[in-house]
Amino acid sequence: MQKTISGKIIDQWSPISITILLRYQITLTMKKVLLSLGAAIAMAFGVQEAKAQTPYGTALGLGIDLGDGTTFVGPQIKHNFGGFNAGNAQVLFGGGATVLGVDYSYNKAIPGASGLNWYLGVGPQVMFANERSYFAIRPAAGLEFKVPQAPLAMHFDWKPWWNLTTRSNFEPARFSIGLKFTLN
Repeated sequence: MQKTISGKIIDQWSPISITILLRYQITLTMKKVLLSLGAAIAMAFGVQEAKAQTPYGTALGLGIDLGDGTTFVGPQIKHNFGGFNAGNAQVLFGGGATVLGVDYSYNKAIPGASGLNWYLGVGPQVMFANERSYFAIRPAAGLEFKVPQAPLAMHFDWKPWWNLTTRSNFEPARFSIGLKFTLN
């Protein structure tokens, strides 16, 4: 009887063949994660800062991802690269899973509303759960408010999860909220 792992046909289950294929899958997943994190780091250190559209440069805080399914909580960092461009990175935990993600966002102030911005963005996410990894793309549309005269900012956005790994699915009922301490 033929078995398949990652689309490859195996005539017999042997510990060596299973180990080789699992190492191959882990290596591919780690390459994706490291490339995503490397891109985020390169953006953070390789871009000249200009007059930012958002009222701060960098912020650290707590992100909460909720909606259909598991709620995830963890640290996040947002850096404004100048103009309308910003990057966000987060590590979220929940339900025995870990989610690593980076996002690009286009940010714009709302005229007449001091400290209030709208943003649109997208970014790759990798979830590690049940001894597997899942790759997703997450668009985002939201509002962020920087408290005037205080080093605090908060956001709320619609951030659906589009799983691209095995049996692709789209979960539209996902949202994130966050509270951040602005550094500059």
